[in-house]
Amino acid sequence: MKRTLMAAAVAMTVSLGAQAADVSPAVVYDMGGKFDKSFNEAVSKGVKRYADETGAEVKEFEPANDSQIEQGLRRMAKRGSNPVIAVGFNQAHALEKVATEFPDTHFAIIDMVVDKPNVESIVFKEHEGSFLVGALAAMASKTGKVGFVGGMDIGLIRKFECGYEQGAKFVNPGIEVFQNMTGSTPAAWNNPGKGGELAKSQFDRGADVVFAAAGGTGIGVYQAAKDEGKYAIGVDSNQNYLHPGTMLTSMVKSVDVAAYNTIKEVADGSWKPGVKVLGLAENGVSWAYDEYNKDLVTADMKAKMDSIQQDIISGKIKVHDYMSNNACE
Repeated sequence: MKRTLMAAAVAMTVSLGAQAADVSPAVVYDMGGKFDKSFNEAVSKGVKRYADETGAEVKEFEPANDSQIEQGLRRMAKRGSNPVIAVGFNQAHALEKVATEFPDTHFAIIDMVVDKPNVESIVFKEHEGSFLVGALAAMASKTGKVGFVGGMDIGLIRKFECGYEQGAKFVNPGIEVFQNMTGSTPAAWNNPGKGGELAKSQFDRGADVVFAAAGGTGIGVYQAAKDEGKYAIGVDSNQNYLHPGTMLTSMVKSVDVAAYNTIKEVADGSWKPGVKVLGLAENGVSWAYDEYNKDLVTADMKAKMDSIQQDIISGKIKVHDYMSNNACE
């Protein structure tokens, strides 16, 4: 079955590649808004980079609710946009329908797989990056208690939490890891007030480092950490700059690079449909170390983080993916 799909993908690449010169990029953002200082904003930076380099006009759409996602994707395709980038797992069902209607348009989706011959699916090994920041959290913790605040309660966010917990327990097997999810609807990505409440409750229980994988909701988590004199860990984009001295690090997903490369590959004719999986080895995920957090990370901590990263890449450390069996092991 996989070989059949790959053969179909190759055939489609040839036919789509002939249209590569016709590039008019469009992006349909995830719920939470373009300027969420996290996932969406990172994608927008990659798109802006392409526009700045080439002068291309990029169309953008921010859906206010689920029903607008399909409308936005279809509108972009009807207007001749190519490629059309769907941001977030929540767009998979809509994209499957729209990609079928517009077989000559290149589509890409970030954070989900859509099995269509004109769709590139870009997914990440979030568990690997989360393992790293969990390890750093355990190194920095003075209480032996750390926390996690997720956005929408779905498998993908459980994947972050599970990787984080594995990393923390790799460094300190006796560490306590508290976890809360913000909600069960897309509104959970943009509720900083709730994020702050959940983080404060974890700090009250003794946590001194909290990792937020919650989109715009994370802004409330970081503010709570600053107010309480604790540490926070950012997500998706490098958020260290938000509260220097509070942000221990960020688990970075290179969604900006993914978006940029998708457009560039359509432009130069090298674009291919299928699934692209990006982990530590592919520079798809990482932990942020820069001028904003270098005083929080000692030389010994940095050396240990580098060693752990290499051991994950080499396979010496195996990080369990929650989504492989819907369980954290």
